[in-house]
Amino acid sequence: MTIDNFLKKMMKIFPETRERLEEHISEYGERLDTIVVEEIIMPEVIELLKKNQDEKKLQVIFDYFEDVSINADDYLNNVFSVTVLEILGNEKNILEIAKRYMGPVTVKLQRKADFALGRKV
Repeated sequence: MTIDNFLKKMMKIFPETRERLEEHISEYGERLDTIVVEEIIMPEVIELLKKNQDEKKLQVIFDYFEDVSINADDYLNNVFSVTVLEILGNEKNILEIAKRYMGPVTVKLQRKADFALGRKV
């Protein structure tokens, strides 16, 4: 699984992000993957977690995150770890909600990301 697969799937889940991705590419002249995930994709995921009302959509997202956690190539694994997993650990209450939807591999990798940042696990 590649970063292209990941971004295509996220654009399907969050179609409202397509325009922001196009603006990003226009602004930078290329797609900067960590910035796209940090500034375009993850705010949408965090907002859904804050509301915690669309359980089906959240489960689809986190089932996909589990698939990514298991099947990502090295590049996607790195981007996923330093963006998605680190951002999920930024706010304890958000992480607790996210854990309800996470699969076991995603939970393990998220803990590893927190540990790498020096967060208490």
